[in-house]
Order: sequence, then structure tokens, then C-alpha cells
Amino acid sequence: MIIRFATVLSLLTVSMSTQAQQPTPAQPTAAAQPATPPRPAFAQRKVELTQYPATPVPDRIILSIGANPATTMGVNWRTDTTVTAGYAEIKIATAAPEASDAVRIPSVVTPLLLEDSRAHYHELTFTNLQPETLYMYRVGDSVNRSEWVQFRTAATTFKPFAFLYFGDAQNDHKTWWSRTIRAAGQRQPDAAFMLHAGDLINRTNVDTEWGEWFYAGGWLHSMIPALPTPGNHEYYRDDNRKLTLTKHWRPLFNMPLNGPAGLEEVAYYVDYQQVRIISLSSQALLLNPTDSISQVKWLEEVLQNNPQQWTILTMHHPVFSTGEGRDNESLRNAFQPLFEKYHVDLVLTGHDHTYGRGIDETSPHTKKTALKGPVYVVSVSGPKMYVHSLKPWLQRAAVNTQLYQRVIVEEKKLRMESYTVAGELYDAFDIVKKGNGKKELIDWAPGLTKEKLELPETYRNRFTQQEKAAYEKRKKDYLDRKQ
Repeated sequence: MIIRFATVLSLLTVSMSTQAQQPTPAQPTAAAQPATPPRPAFAQRKVELTQYPATPVPDRIILSIGANPATTMGVNWRTDTTVTAGYAEIKIATAAPEASDAVRIPSVVTPLLLEDSRAHYHELTFTNLQPETLYMYRVGDSVNRSEWVQFRTAATTFKPFAFLYFGDAQNDHKTWWSRTIRAAGQRQPDAAFMLHAGDLINRTNVDTEWGEWFYAGGWLHSMIPALPTPGNHEYYRDDNRKLTLTKHWRPLFNMPLNGPAGLEEVAYYVDYQQVRIISLSSQALLLNPTDSISQVKWLEEVLQNNPQQWTILTMHHPVFSTGEGRDNESLRNAFQPLFEKYHVDLVLTGHDHTYGRGIDETSPHTKKTALKGPVYVVSVSGPKMYVHSLKPWLQRAAVNTQLYQRVIVEEKKLRMESYTVAGELYDAFDIVKKGNGKKELIDWAPGLTKEKLELPETYRNRFTQQEKAAYEKRKKDYLDRKQ
């Protein structure tokens, strides 16, 4: 099957009118309102100074996975604006508390001067590292430095590993998301990376939210590399109504620059021990025709020239939606044939603030199922919860439940386990590759904890009796399909 880019563009632009984040505001007349200087488009509400101001001491230290994770690693951190130069020191880790032989590398400093905060962000990439080696590093300047922190480089050949996957964290990070990321870190302390499937924060360019995001993860961010993809809440419309990435993204992260021009550090891929992980910006795909064409063309090239054993793709918007009243048909029509043609194994998304897993428009409920395409997963790690669609594509679902996922990669088997923040194994499945090039899904969910399908409290309180009855019928239909 040949995917024609004009066709893909027409499919993707169907939803542009409904996906826009901000309507054009009506212009008041001079008589109705005195002229005032316009506020920046990203100022979404009254500006409040950040609750997490920068200081001369390095904070927000975060590793970013490199294009070649066997020999490179990115690191970023923040200071206040009095610190105009910084550096990192790195060496192979040993058991001795000695570091006189550490190599010093200067950072590139980027000012981030917003209405609510002022800071300098420091960035550098460790290069020429030895594969499969434990390193120790610290960041800072001649006055203030961080603690020594450790990370391990990837192997150059296949070796089993595990990583963590989070759906939307989005809001109330300090109060609620903290327990998710910390429970995940306890579950898999040696995770290769943490994949964040968009909407890391809620209000674009509001520094307090990024402060809470870093507070929640603490030192995990400095030891386990990030692999983030942006969501709709990482974008805003500037004064010229141009779709624009949050001002925090590129100062905070240090992702590979192997994607399409203009989509640096949001569309990219990483090859990690025979697994190709691809990030797409679905918000740009849905709302920007130019980005739609360039990403689809780039994606097909990356899939076509892929020597890796496994292929995993992440983007924010689901191909198959779990949210009631949501359906990204344009994404599905554009990408499902492409994923099947090039044997993508797993698609990890967020956006719908519920949990769902399945394989097609109507997914079978059998222990073993032959796969012609990927397994699609939607998840949520933060506290914002929606009503579930409970559509026929679902094999497993959850409502009003904070989750994180562990993905375990073996040579011929990929296992995903979804855990609640209370420690319950909620979902589990294997993707097994057969000797004849075929794939099979083995579903381990039957027999696990009962599906959590009760409405969130906010909806229980505000739904009418008719709305509650409609949801209960949808839930019954879903459960009946599984008999």
C-alpha cells in the first residue's frame, strides 16, 4: 500500500476546525472598552509569579535520551540569571568517593524570561561515552554544584530492558502526580527511560506547573532519561495566531534533532537496544498542514528504513479514542494503514484521561489473537479524569484511575504491564513474534483485578439521571461483549 501525502493531509485537516485550542476573540469597539496594550497570547489568565523561582543553585536537573543512547546523553538544568556560565563534570562511576579525574564540559546557556519567571537554562550533551557503562556526573558552576548523580548508557546490541510510560500528568502534580511517578520509580528503578505521552502540564508557559512537575519526580529526572512527546497543552497561539510550542520545552529537554525541520525535539526517533521509539507531534499534525505533510513523509522514511527488532510510536492524541464524544478519525485513517504496512508493534498515547487498550475498530476478546498491526494504548497518570467511551475497539478499560505502565522488552516478546498507583496489576499483555514473521497478542488481563468503570465523582455529582443511565447502558454493553 502506498500512502499518498496529499491524501494524508486531507484526512488530517478534516478535524482542524474542531481541534483549535483558542477561538479568535471578538474585537471590542472604542466606545465599549478603552484601548489597552494587548497581552501576550500565551498569558492565559492573570499572571502570578512562579511558586518555584530559580536560585543560583542548580535545579530541574533532567537527563534526555540521546539519538545514540549507547554513546550520548543529554542533560539540562536551571539557575537564576546571576549565573551566566555553567558546566557539568562526568566520569565512569566507581565505588570510591573520588572524582579528581572527572572531565569538565561547559554548558550552553539559554535565558527564559517570562512574565512569571526569569531563569537561565543550561544544556549540554555528553558524547563519546562507552556503551553499557555506569557514569556519574554533577552540574553547576564554580560556586554552586549539584550532588553526584549516576546513569547507565545503553548497549550497542540487543539486551533485555524495561522502560516506564505515563499518560497525561497535566495538573495537580505536587498533590496527585507525585505518587504516580514515585511508585513507577520504585517498581522499575533501573528503567532505561521514562516516556511521557504529552500534556505534561496544563497551562502553557506557566512556570509553577513545570515546577510542580519537577517537584513530583525529584531526583528521578536526573537519573532516568526522559523521552517526552508534546500534547495539546504544550502548545499555544501566539499574537499572530501561529501554533507555537511552549517556551519551556526546548530549554528543559535535549532531544534528538533527527526529525523534520521546524519540529525539532518534538518529532524524533531513538534506537535503543534494537527498539526504535518514534515521537510525533499530533497537535502539529492536526492543526498545521505544513507540519502534517512533513511529519508523515518523515515518518514513512523512518519506518521504511528501520533495521530494529521492535518499533514503538508515541504521540499525544489516540488513534482509537477512549474519551466519550472524542474520535480522531483523521489520525486513524492516515496512520493505521501506515502502522500495519511497516509492522509497528505498540502505539502509546494519552489525551483522553481514561485507560484503554485494543487492536482494531472491533477488538476480539480472546486469550490469543493474531496481530496485523500494533496494540494501541491510551493511559492517564494524573488526577484529571473523563467519562469513558467504552467503544468496541477496547479489550481492557479503566475510569477514574491513576496508572503507570512498565514495558519489558525481550528479543521475541514485548510485555506491557499497567499498574494503579495503589500497586494493583491492572492490565498485562504480551506481543510475541513468531518465527514465520507473524505476531500474536497474549492477553493476561482476564483474571486480574475487576475493571474499574465507575464514573468519577465530579460526573456522579453533576450528571442527570438520564446521563447516568446512558453511561450504565454503555458499560453493560461493553461488559456483555466480553462474555
